[in-house]
Amino acid sequence: MKFDLIIVGGGLAGAALAVALRRSALRIAVIEHAVPRRPEGWDARVYAYSPVSARFLDQLGVWAHLDHQRLAEVAEMRIHGDAGGELVFSAYDSGLEELAWIGESSLVHVEIWESLKRQHNVTLFCPAAPEALEIDEDAATLRLGDGRSLKAALVVGADGRDSWVRERAGIAATITPYGERGVVANFVCERPSRGVAYQWFRADGVLAWLPLPGRHMSMVWSAPDAFADELLGLEAEEFCARVEGAGGRALGKLELAGQRAAFPLRLMRVEETVRPRVALIGDAAHAIHPLSGHGINLGFQDAKALAEVLDALPSWQDAGDLSVLRRYARMRAEEPFLLQYTTHALSRLFGRQDPLSATLRNLGMNLTGRVPVLKNALVRYAANGRF
Repeated sequence: MKFDLIIVGGGLAGAALAVALRRSALRIAVIEHAVPRRPEGWDARVYAYSPVSARFLDQLGVWAHLDHQRLAEVAEMRIHGDAGGELVFSAYDSGLEELAWIGESSLVHVEIWESLKRQHNVTLFCPAAPEALEIDEDAATLRLGDGRSLKAALVVGADGRDSWVRERAGIAATITPYGERGVVANFVCERPSRGVAYQWFRADGVLAWLPLPGRHMSMVWSAPDAFADELLGLEAEEFCARVEGAGGRALGKLELAGQRAAFPLRLMRVEETVRPRVALIGDAAHAIHPLSGHGINLGFQDAKALAEVLDALPSWQDAGDLSVLRRYARMRAEEPFLLQYTTHALSRLFGRQDPLSATLRNLGMNLTGRVPVLKNALVRYAANGRF
C-alpha cells in the first residue's frame, strides 16, 4: 500500500500531526496499537495544556468539542522552595486570561481520535504494530506484524520515549535516568483549589498539585525510587495524610479518587531528530523532567511545526528529502534544548542537600519574584512558548 506519510504512534502528538494535515493532499497512514478510551472516573494521567497548545487544538477543531466541565484553568501558580523560597506567577498580573489548562490525557486523545476517524486522507491501522523498516533512496517501506507492507516518502516516529522508529532508523539517544519516579494520583479535596496550582521543591522530591474542576485535584510527586515505593505501598488513608502534610494542608483533607500510578523519570536527548525519510516528534524526540509541565506542549509544537513544513511543499517535492526535514529540525531546535537543560539543572540543583545549595536556590526564587520584568517574561514563555 502506498502513502505519502506514515505516522507510527497515534498518541497525542502523532494524532495531532495527522489532523493538522487534514486539508493537505497527503495520503497518511497512522499506526497505533490500541484505540484510546476514556477510563471510568478521573484519568490518572493529567497534563497542563499551555495557551499556545489550546490554540493549536482549537485550530484542529478539537478544543471546542472537549467537555470543558473536565478542564480547569490555572490562574495562579505558587512555587515553594525547601528553605523559605517562594515564587508566585499570576495570569492577571501578566495580562493573560490563564496560565494553562489542566485536563486528562484521554479527554483530548479521544477527541483527536474522533477527528482522525472522519478524516478523508487518513487510513488507520489499529490495532497494529510495526515489525520491520527499510529505508532506501526513493522511499521507506514499513512492514506490520500481520504481514501488510506500507510504502511512503516519509515515516514519522511519534511512538514515545522507547521509540521503535528511532531505534530502527539508527538515531542514537542518550538516556540519563534520574533515579526517580513520578507518582500520580487524583484526589477529592475539602476545599476547592480555585484555579491555583502548587509546586513544592522538597528534600524528598518535587510535589505538584494541579487543579481539576470542582473540588478535585491531580498530584504528581517526582520522588526518589525508594520513596516512590514507600508512597505506593501506603494504605489509601495514610497516603492521603502524607500528601496532605507535604502540601501544608493547603486544600484541607484529601480523599483518594481512583488508583495511584508511577512512571520512571529520565532525561533523553537524541543526536538528531531527522534523517532521510525519517522524522521524530514528541517523546520520541525529547524527554524532560515533568517539573516544567511542558512535555505534551513540546509534542504539540513539534506536530504543528512539521505539519507546516509538509503542508507548504509543492506537489513535486519529496517530503522525505533531508533538506525538507531539516527545516522542521531547525524550527524545533531551540525550545526542547532550553527546556531539557533548564529542567535538568533545576532537578539537580534542588536534589543537592548541602546548605550552600539550599541558600542559593531559595535566594534565586525570591529574587526572581521581586523582578517583575523577569517574572513576566517567564510567564509569557510558559504561556506562548516565546519571550
